[in-house]
Amino acid sequence: MEQKAAGEGHRARLRQRFLQSGFAGFAEHEVVELLLTLCIPRRDVKQPAKALLKRFGSVKGVLDAPAEALREIPGIGEVAPVALRILRETANLYLQQQAQARPLLDSVDHLIDMWRARLGGLQHEVFEVAYLDKRYQLLPNGIERLEEGVPDQTRVYPRKVMQSALSRHAVFIVVAHNHPSGQLKASAQDRHLTTTLVEAARTVGLRLLDHIIVTPDDALSFLDEGLLDPP
Repeated sequence: MEQKAAGEGHRARLRQRFLQSGFAGFAEHEVVELLLTLCIPRRDVKQPAKALLKRFGSVKGVLDAPAEALREIPGIGEVAPVALRILRETANLYLQQQAQARPLLDSVDHLIDMWRARLGGLQHEVFEVAYLDKRYQLLPNGIERLEEGVPDQTRVYPRKVMQSALSRHAVFIVVAHNHPSGQLKASAQDRHLTTTLVEAARTVGLRLLDHIIVTPDDALSFLDEGLLDPP
């Protein structure tokens, strides 16, 4: 009973610290520990939190980890991996809606942050498109994953991108894909794809505003790099 009371007191202190100042002053294992208290009741989660960080390296690594890998950590169980996935996807939705709330020209950093959260932890390459209206605002449910495959083998068809954009009555598009290898530099294939998309968009009255490449730790904007003409 004393151990249980001590554990509950520790959880309460973590919550109180968070309510007072957010994660300021938290050690990284305490952040993970606080997350685990939401889905593992009445048990000490300090050691599982430390074990997760040792295995996956960071809070981001923990949230990006596959459920089956999380379950290999003693004390994690079956529910916590699902809860952590829910937390991550909620954060992704928050970032998407944050980007949607303001014109793209005012919130390009929000869009990049959103894609870093959505794609940065994936182990395979995917290609997504953001559809915008004439005010440069993200359309409702305006992010679509068009292609998904093994690393460096995703094939993107410009006609498919344009058909989807036109069906949504978009005026502008932004495309993004990830490099799971960590290579941030735009490849010759990336540049060729961008040129092809620019021309395809022009022929149907659309405009490609940016192409964003995401790695596990960073992101590159073709627009910021001068690889696309500014709007």
